[in-house]
Amino acid sequence: MAMTAEDYRQQLSALLPLGLAWPREPDSTLQRVLGAFGAGLAGVDSRSNELLRETYPPTSYELLADWERIAGLPDECSLLGSQTVQERRNAVAAKLAATGGQSRNYFINVAARYGHPNATITEYRARRYGHSRLGQRYGGWRWQFVWQLRLPVIPVVPRECGDPFGEPFQTWGDTQLECMINKLKPAHTWVLFSYGS
Repeated sequence: MAMTAEDYRQQLSALLPLGLAWPREPDSTLQRVLGAFGAGLAGVDSRSNELLRETYPPTSYELLADWERIAGLPDECSLLGSQTVQERRNAVAAKLAATGGQSRNYFINVAARYGHPNATITEYRARRYGHSRLGQRYGGWRWQFVWQLRLPVIPVVPRECGDPFGEPFQTWGDTQLECMINKLKPAHTWVLFSYGS
């Protein structure tokens, strides 16, 4: 808890020697001078508490731009346009806490973080004699490098008044999620995105 100017004035007053030359009355000139020193010390105390808050990205405000620079944000997958301060904080915290992965569960969690909690993944495989079963999905040898991220909800972004001429009336899909998945996926794979049930 931050100390106030009065707290500091009392501490400074307690450090004074005893005697008539060192009055303790709050309205004396000496105590008013100590009160002015206390106000300065309280300001330093307050700023040090604020600096402590800035060392943690989810509560940062003044140093948020520095945290974004450290995390390499904004990147090509960041939201286009303006983001709220909380969205920027969340992006920094997520980027710094990300551990990466190549499992199905990892990519399903990435989709959940972007607002698609019921995402599923379908992995394709090349046809192999002795391993493929009747009715099983398969394709040519390249299909073993393809997987599909199925998102049950179709995000629709309608055109708004003031949008530039030539823009589509509506767009479908989650371009930010698609960008992030393509950025995180194993380099030798290809991702198909499927929206709706």
